[in-house]
Amino acid sequence: MRTTKPIHRVFLTCLCLLAAACNQSASNEVKEVRQDEWRVLFNGKDLEGWIPKFHHHEVGENYANTFRVIDDVIQVNYDEYDTFDERYGHLFYEQPFSNFHLTFEYRFTDQWMEDAPSYTFRNSGVMFHSQAPETILKEQDWPISVEYQMLAEEKPGVPRPTGNMCSPGTDVFFQGELDPRHCINSSSPTFAWDEWVRADLIVYGDSLVIHQVNGETVLEYTRPQVGGGVANRYDPALKIDGTPLTQGYIGLQAEGQGVEFRDIRIKEL
Repeated sequence: MRTTKPIHRVFLTCLCLLAAACNQSASNEVKEVRQDEWRVLFNGKDLEGWIPKFHHHEVGENYANTFRVIDDVIQVNYDEYDTFDERYGHLFYEQPFSNFHLTFEYRFTDQWMEDAPSYTFRNSGVMFHSQAPETILKEQDWPISVEYQMLAEEKPGVPRPTGNMCSPGTDVFFQGELDPRHCINSSSPTFAWDEWVRADLIVYGDSLVIHQVNGETVLEYTRPQVGGGVANRYDPALKIDGTPLTQGYIGLQAEGQGVEFRDIRIKEL
């Protein structure tokens, strides 16, 4: 009988330690799940959480119902337009992001405004690290930002890659050097205009940016920063060339070409 009490105490101690270890393991698992959690940015029903801004118009005005939700997708639709009149538009998510993995799917429609610049044909994009929508002036054409550019086939047999980089009011480093080009092409194949394409954008602040198309890495560059040209009539106080772009807003583009977006999700890194 004298030996049972110590054994009982040892058993209880081991049981307590095992329970504590299990609780800690469960806590770690919950923490890992939360850190690895995808967040839905588009609810599939309406534009809640999104802010439009069009050239020639004040922030918040969704001119001619350009951005709309139809059949669980965000459409860029021009059926209420008479002329395009350089109404370059963007639909911004209400919150800025710094380190993130953004994923979405897109395809083009057969709408195109013929008075839009020719380069906008089967051309759209998603802006990131953008200035806040409320800081974009009424007559400012493009936001100071970096763009994940989306293109589709224009002429049969002529390569036209998607997942490219364009840089309105910004600069990036490509292959270790500051690259003066406004757009840098990716290595992706060419897709038909009406084909759904999955896009992934992986951004580590002002360090590394990775573009993926249908799960394949097609472009990498580094050190996004304020600089370059293309953007016009902005507040000069916001364009201090050389300023690192560590965070900013995400915006869906409308440049005169109809396009649809769906399954827009983000994971903060």
